[in-house]
Amino acid sequence: MHYSMTDYPRNFIKATEDFTTFDAAVPAPYIRKRFSCDAPCTAQLKIAACGFYEIYVNGRQYTKGRLAPYISNPDHYIYCDVYTVPLDAGENVIGLWLGNGFQNNPSGYIWDFDKAPFRSAPMVALILTYTNAAGEPVRLESDASFKTAPSPILRDDYRFGEIYDANAEIPGWNGKGFDDTAWKPVIEASPVHGDLEHIAKAIGVTYDGLAARGEIRICEAEPILVEKELKPIRIMKEGDGYIYDFGESNAGVCRLTVNGTPGQKISMTHADLLQADGALDMAHMWFQNYWDRDIQLAHKDIYTCKGEGTETYTPTFTYHGFRYVKVEGIRADQAVPELLTYVVFHSALKSRGGFTCSDETVNKLQEMTRRSDLSNFHYFPTDCPQREKNGWTADAALSAEQVLLNFNPENSYREWLRNICKAQDNRGALPGIVPTGGWGFVWGNGPAWDSILVYLPYFVYVYRGETEMIREAATAFMAYLQYLTTRVDADGLMHIGLGDWCPVGGGTPKAPLELTDSVMSMDIANKMAFLFDAVGMKAQRDFAQSIADGFKSAIRKHLIDYGTMTAAGNCQTSQAMCIYYGVFTPEEAQTAFARLLEMVHARDDHMDVGVLGGRVLFHVLTAFGYGDLAYKMITRPDYPSYGNWVARGATTLWEDFMPDMVSSANHHFWGDISAWFIKCLAGIRFNPHGDDITKVDIKPVFVQALDHAEGYYEAPHGKILSRWVRSGETIVLTLEIPETMRAALYLPDGCVLEDGTAYKAVSAGQYVIRRR
Repeated sequence: MHYSMTDYPRNFIKATEDFTTFDAAVPAPYIRKRFSCDAPCTAQLKIAACGFYEIYVNGRQYTKGRLAPYISNPDHYIYCDVYTVPLDAGENVIGLWLGNGFQNNPSGYIWDFDKAPFRSAPMVALILTYTNAAGEPVRLESDASFKTAPSPILRDDYRFGEIYDANAEIPGWNGKGFDDTAWKPVIEASPVHGDLEHIAKAIGVTYDGLAARGEIRICEAEPILVEKELKPIRIMKEGDGYIYDFGESNAGVCRLTVNGTPGQKISMTHADLLQADGALDMAHMWFQNYWDRDIQLAHKDIYTCKGEGTETYTPTFTYHGFRYVKVEGIRADQAVPELLTYVVFHSALKSRGGFTCSDETVNKLQEMTRRSDLSNFHYFPTDCPQREKNGWTADAALSAEQVLLNFNPENSYREWLRNICKAQDNRGALPGIVPTGGWGFVWGNGPAWDSILVYLPYFVYVYRGETEMIREAATAFMAYLQYLTTRVDADGLMHIGLGDWCPVGGGTPKAPLELTDSVMSMDIANKMAFLFDAVGMKAQRDFAQSIADGFKSAIRKHLIDYGTMTAAGNCQTSQAMCIYYGVFTPEEAQTAFARLLEMVHARDDHMDVGVLGGRVLFHVLTAFGYGDLAYKMITRPDYPSYGNWVARGATTLWEDFMPDMVSSANHHFWGDISAWFIKCLAGIRFNPHGDDITKVDIKPVFVQALDHAEGYYEAPHGKILSRWVRSGETIVLTLEIPETMRAALYLPDGCVLEDGTAYKAVSAGQYVIRRR
């Protein structure tokens, strides 16, 4: 549904000019408004917020989900939600509860969010409209008549957590019959003209008089909803507290249920891992810059009991990534399983694809990938759900295809892409994180990160056939292409970014930055040319193609040793990327692949790549007939491998392949193995040329280590399923293909159908395959 600008609430209100800092906390405010209706009716309520909110009408909560309305830079977009609510005859009450969200995020100081020009106390605007008994329209808008009081949330922070004092609760605050005469009037405020002078003074920067520019829009991303609740699988005494183990890493909060004593203070500290001595491993949970200060707050929720029977507390305006929780401040008799419940939540993405097989290591890796995808998806993909919670662009680009094969993220991708385009500066450059308050243009970007601009619309077009994102981003495409032309060196090469991040074993990537950046720039321009062509923008297509061709020529001229057909760096990443992205010609590719195979064997068939090489290596091996080798490299239990993560007890994908440490225990950017499972092991190559969503190629790899494999994908025309099972000397392949789609079966070398062919146009049914 679309609304004109005049439909949006624009009269913003807030509780106070003051906002939470490290030195002083400001409670999350309650806001309420009493009004009367002459008859029962149904009303439309529109609410826009800078920060997070919960909305109540007559004591009943209507909030769409957690952390509403969205997470954005409010100088770019301010998000609005729309509700239909019943009103009673006589007294009615609107109740609001506001949290800081991204509007005020002191724990984000590492990325300069403490210096963000939009920083202020949270604010909200709303419009309630209905028709009275006489048939006349009635409009109620937020203004100075709304009242406010501090809530029991004494401090809330998007990254760090929440402090709640039950003794400050105000029973009935959001319902009828409540006496609010002691409450104070709210302050009217405008994010369009803002409180920049006040903010500048508070954070010690110079006020330049610039106004915030946030455009109000309806949030079209999926809401954040509870997926499941987990009970602890074990409770361990540790030091002065108790550690609760929930068996798997996820993202969410813990619901505390306790019979406490008056004033009893209970703290819950969250982590993904334990140290060897059984204590929480906090080293991977936060940075050490100001650890002595931050440790008091980081990943911690604190509850002070009222002491009146059973009390229940669920943090409202924060979330954590964790498996373990250390609870301090409780007695031994309170350390029972019922004390904590893990409330797991994330964007409400629906499952659209999957994979399973006869190898439990692979099944666990598929489960780990999906769990990392979901626990890192709160309106948009984040890098990790504990330490940063930032929208790192390379992480999302690396995962875009496998997330689309597993879930339905396109609405959320579309909304986030609008924010990415808004974040682009007047040079055409992009920040490394979105949203940002201005950080990330100097450190943290480069083509591998900037590729998100085209990867989101590209993969949504390939897998869903949608062109809206292409058209919306077309201007940003052109600005970015122009930007690329300003950053090349005298040889036409690019080297401005982070490169092959997180290489196996740590340290400096083996692939030269000029190679990975130049190849990624070429791929970005190629994909933009493809998308411009898809929507009939021929001049723009030709310009993008010329940029891509320029990078390819420069790479081939300066970074390829044609004597050995080796890419600069002489490493797995360089060689695999140049094969995968088409730097080598088809005639050269066989020799180049033989060189890659030598590199893999030299490492005893272990992977030796960073995230950019890891995204393509297994696909290249499979394309040249070495699917069994790719499978072995992924699943082997020794270091370095994904199977080694499983052997070491991982329940989500980790950030690094390190022998004896973990930087973050929940990152999704190594998750393309899930796409490899579905596309290569199950063989579902949907829309193989990217231009027809009615086509699918079935190209399964019958690796010797598997007895059976099955994958599926819910395409726009229906479900595609590929299942194969070994049966003696044959393999039985079962296919489900929608009637409106065309499918072709391609068998690997050495395999034929009963009629002796290795290729066939196919439909739904069973096919018997034997060795040639």
